[in-house]
Amino acid sequence: MLASPAGAQDAKPRENYLRNIELCSGHDHAQADARIGACTALIDAGQDMTPAGLAIAHNNRGNAYAAKGDYDSAIRDFDRSIELNPTYTKPFNNRGVAYFTKRDYDRAAEAFDQAIKLNPNYGEAFANRARVFLRKNDYARAVQDYDQAIRLEPNLAGVWNGRCWSRAILGALQEALQDCNKALQSGSVNAATYDSRGLIYLKTGELGAAIDDYTSALRIDPKLASALYGRGLAKLKQGDKAGGNTDMAAAKALQGSIGDDFTRYGVQ
Repeated sequence: MLASPAGAQDAKPRENYLRNIELCSGHDHAQADARIGACTALIDAGQDMTPAGLAIAHNNRGNAYAAKGDYDSAIRDFDRSIELNPTYTKPFNNRGVAYFTKRDYDRAAEAFDQAIKLNPNYGEAFANRARVFLRKNDYARAVQDYDQAIRLEPNLAGVWNGRCWSRAILGALQEALQDCNKALQSGSVNAATYDSRGLIYLKTGELGAAIDDYTSALRIDPKLASALYGRGLAKLKQGDKAGGNTDMAAAKALQGSIGDDFTRYGVQ
């Protein structure tokens, strides 16, 4: 039976509303602009939504703005989401990620603290706070947070390598090696993990293995300064002065402070 004209008119706004919910939620891998438009339509029709629903719409729009690199707009949406529902943990974590990307590490840490306080089992927030501690060169606290993240969500991207890197810098080399191997065995083959394991081998004096791992890292990311510098150091220690100096000069051209970083890592 065909719907009456009035019924058809009533159905159309409902269809649009449901489609906006899908787009705002990121279904079908919608593009950021489409997500922003859909979330905005829901927010503008706020009288039809609960405060909790509006909080989700603002959080989702914030994620879409962040995907476009508009972190200030994203943060405003995360702030509004939190105002609407102060017990909703996601916007705290997402606000932390936005501040982290803006290199405002103190505010990022505060946001992750709040997310963890609301939900002590929020593995992603622990992993994100660990990244803040890495940027602050507080490797012991980074390890503690990675411990929690791995306990809660061991399949999170980057957690095994993050703990490997932190432990390698602290000198817990066997534990670090286990973490890097775990990351590589799990299929997380990326430049950072090879770079981390290269540092371990550099510290243990396994120079050939260090060069191999740094070379693997550079195949994936040819401009990874730490891998270039580490490989250069390993080559120098093997007696390859020309190759070592070439790699180290290339690393310094990419990142002038890389030598100071390695001194802090305990390698010279």
